[in-house]
Amino acid sequence: MHTHKALKSLALKRADVKAEYDRLDKEFAFLDVFLRARASAGITQAQVAERIGTTQSVIARLESGRGKHSPSLFTLRKYAHALGCRLELRLVNEMQIQKREGRTSRSTGRRKGSLPDSKSMIAAG
Repeated sequence: MHTHKALKSLALKRADVKAEYDRLDKEFAFLDVFLRARASAGITQAQVAERIGTTQSVIARLESGRGKHSPSLFTLRKYAHALGCRLELRLVNEMQIQKREGRTSRSTGRRKGSLPDSKSMIAAG
């Protein structure tokens, strides 16, 4: 019987699995920020749900990333406020990041330099 670590290592040797894993890594890192913020605030999923007017199971789906639909910015903003936080969004130019990291660039469908290095937008509310 293989350990989880051994199975993960074996699976990640496949290029298609590795690509999907890398794609999802950013999404799960984003969700982890919410989990850490809730833990830091010392409140439960049920308490978050009560504060934003929904159920604990909805919060569990949101935090797991396994819901059928991605949460709206409005929902994420309400979740953040329930934790005493505010939601901030950033657009980051992938071409600039790749150059800094020394990676080869991939086509983004944009003209080179169509976005500045990064733009921040505070999701007010």
